[in-house]
Amino acid sequence: MTSTTTSTQDALASIPTEEAEVRRLDRAHVFHSWSAQAHIDPLPIVSAAGSYFTDYEGKRYLDFSSQLVNVNIGHQHPRMIQAIQDYAARMTTIQPGLANDARSEAARLISEVAGEGLNKVFFTNAGAEANENAIRMARLHTGRPKILAMYRSYHGATHGAIGLTGDPRRWGTEPHTVPGIVHFWGPYPYRSSFHSETPEQETERALAHLRDTIMVEGAQTIAGIILEPIVGTNGILVPPPGYLAGVREICDEHGILLISDEVMAGFGRAGEWFAIQHWGVRPDLISFAKGVNSGYLPLGGVVLSDAVAATFDDRVYPGGLTYSGHPLACASAVASIQIFKDEGIIENARRLGDEVIGPELAKLAEKHPSVGDVRGLGVFWAVELVRNRQTREPLVPYNASGADAKPMADFAAACKAGGVWPMTHFNRTHVVPPCTISEDEVREGLAILDLALDTTDTYYAE
Repeated sequence: MTSTTTSTQDALASIPTEEAEVRRLDRAHVFHSWSAQAHIDPLPIVSAAGSYFTDYEGKRYLDFSSQLVNVNIGHQHPRMIQAIQDYAARMTTIQPGLANDARSEAARLISEVAGEGLNKVFFTNAGAEANENAIRMARLHTGRPKILAMYRSYHGATHGAIGLTGDPRRWGTEPHTVPGIVHFWGPYPYRSSFHSETPEQETERALAHLRDTIMVEGAQTIAGIILEPIVGTNGILVPPPGYLAGVREICDEHGILLISDEVMAGFGRAGEWFAIQHWGVRPDLISFAKGVNSGYLPLGGVVLSDAVAATFDDRVYPGGLTYSGHPLACASAVASIQIFKDEGIIENARRLGDEVIGPELAKLAEKHPSVGDVRGLGVFWAVELVRNRQTREPLVPYNASGADAKPMADFAAACKAGGVWPMTHFNRTHVVPPCTISEDEVREGLAILDLALDTTDTYYAE
């Protein structure tokens, strides 16, 4: 054994194995995102497998959050682990200016599932960088400065992506985000900004609002409209019939690019490779990350239409990243896409949504008065909680914190006590388990969710 091998093993042996030490080091040295550091105490996790992860006391949690809605393929999939190990034994990194087999094959496979006319991929490290580059491409392709984005949206936390974001997470960065971002209201039938009474009316009025926004901003100044085809963190808002086709028509009419942010909704989450495919609409740019390799290694990217890609045939694209198309990450994406195909994972997600999650959540809505609405596709669902069904008053106020957020905190605590790790946001819990989850595991989780909803019912007021 060489001294180098010995020193490496010694370094790995120094990683703490006791919960108390893991917790102490975390509190001493890790600066956590989206948190007031003195008010958090993250739960140390020792292992994960399939649809579950386990803490140091041996308690297993059914992962109804897929971590950050990204572990689509489940934890520690053996074929993924083997693919990463095998490729790492041959090569761990090479700069993006050189051609690489894993990168080339990942790009080919992603283009193939994206559909006709979407044949080039620019790789990034994550979704925020993907959206940053997508809007840069749109501006350079069109020569126009403005980007339209929805208020109910999240597009990432880098400087440009947080400017695109419509939810309160952008507030702390304003007014110093990138210029030229204009927000508009998208459809939300349950809480219509347009006082609509039917989904069809919501589509008509939301598209009229978008047209009005374009009119007063000047169509000739708008490079792109970026949207999540199914709004993710901000409500899992499935668009009403005809809306996305209507946006595509408006974009074509004015020479505006349609950018589909598939970072959360893509790669099986909504029961299709990309969520926008549910409606047969082809975007000009697709941003992706998360489910492309389930976060086993950092990876994201932008799929470019042939027309946008051609803009840079003889013109330098002014953007790049040291780890663009990282070989090891791309090798994991190749393995992931093959696993999706071999194991029918997209079909599993679609079936679970249609036959299990949707119908069972409808039953919970009938049973629990605090459930105001359920909506979703595939393994991408939201349960919206209210204090009163007639007034639709949210269970907690918009962007609630502290004592105001207690009802949702009580609900989350009840889920965790029962062995389910939930994803909650404002007055909603999202049912977003891995796409590989079994029907029995889904039913196990929903049974625990059923019990936890008893806590939210105590806040209901007739």
